Amino acid sequence: MTQIVNLRRARKAKTRAEVAAQADANRIKHGLSKHERALAKARKDNQNRIADAHFLKDNGA
Repeated sequence: MTQIVNLRRARKAKTRAEVAAQADANRIKHGLSKHERALAKARKDNQNRIADAHFLKDNGA
């Protein structure tokens, strides 16, 4: 005997799978995850802080 399939559920599941695949492609195409952006910002801030520490202070002369 065959399985009874609810066509509405099957159609919605297919649509969800297509949307998820498109979202994965967009993530790869357009950018970084939130964690990667935060890590990059922290590294950049750290490098700027270290570089600024090496500059001589100007006494207004």
